[in-house]
Amino acid sequence: MLSASALSFNLACAQTGVRQFPATAQRGTLVVTMPPEVLINGAAARLAPGARIKGVNDALVLSASLVGQSVLVNYRRDGQGLIHELWILSPEEAKEKRAGMEPVTNFVFGSDADKPKTDDGKTPFDQLPKFPRQ
Repeated sequence: MLSASALSFNLACAQTGVRQFPATAQRGTLVVTMPPEVLINGAAARLAPGARIKGVNDALVLSASLVGQSVLVNYRRDGQGLIHELWILSPEEAKEKRAGMEPVTNFVFGSDADKPKTDDGKTPFDQLPKFPRQ
């Protein structure tokens, strides 16, 4: 049985159009490439078996219907690092600040120039470090 306070909370959320998300949920831009393969903020990720994608109205959305689209989401990962829950955000919800959408820069500061280079998988072949033959 629903209590009066739970009912009033649900009505308040419905009126403002802003859902309450778990504190552990992160923000990201989701692109479904080939389900269950996705990109979160441009990084490859995978949907967990039984992953739930909820639309703006909290109805379930199939990942196949989002192939090729870029949508702003809040998401949570499971214990194996797979994406388990996603919520597609409304414009009001997108205004809320949340971890996960830190800006990405395309330049190098002088203080970062002396750090060892690492291969992120996107480095062109001719720019990879050269090693002496043994």
